[in-house]
Amino acid sequence: MVVLIQEVFGVNQVMRDTAAWVADMGFIAICPDLFWRIRPGIELDPDVDAEMQEALGLMGQFDQDTGIRDIEATIRAARAEVGGGKVGAVGYCLGGRLAYMTAARTDVDASVGYYAVGIDGLLGEKHAIAHPLMLHIAGEDGFVDKATQAKMHEGLDDHPRVTLYDYPGEDHGFATEFGKRRSDAAARLADERTAAFFAENLR
Repeated sequence: MVVLIQEVFGVNQVMRDTAAWVADMGFIAICPDLFWRIRPGIELDPDVDAEMQEALGLMGQFDQDTGIRDIEATIRAARAEVGGGKVGAVGYCLGGRLAYMTAARTDVDASVGYYAVGIDGLLGEKHAIAHPLMLHIAGEDGFVDKATQAKMHEGLDDHPRVTLYDYPGEDHGFATEFGKRRSDAAARLADERTAAFFAENLR
């Protein structure tokens, strides 16, 4: 089973399509609504400027520590659903950051983060990462500058459980299932790596 960790746009059609992709890999997908305390059922479109601005505002309202507790509860429920079997997690943007935190703070079996934000501020937790973690880094990420990317590599390249992949020239959101942000070749490469990673660590 794989827990999907949403972007700042809520559990929208992109996350539903991502769940279908995970299901096509042969896993059960589950995507909790992490914004339910703010407002249940938020669904925003990043290609609409007003909704993008609303999403950025939601990130400021969201309590990430509480979100991790919700993710941990989802992992426990998922593991019970599969009779104690392995459970992975994959997250995007804010969800990519939460995927890193999930790897450090829970017993998830494997995690993947796409264009995770603010990882440089979480490197102090890297010692707690006990299971495999993969991070996909957009080389021209408008939310993760070059200095932050360098700190991620400096802090994590020698970690035995962490794998980082760089995508030169790609911007934040390049692997979204559809929309203006998608960069098809890079998205396919990242998704192939994720699929192989889950096949190795969750079977």
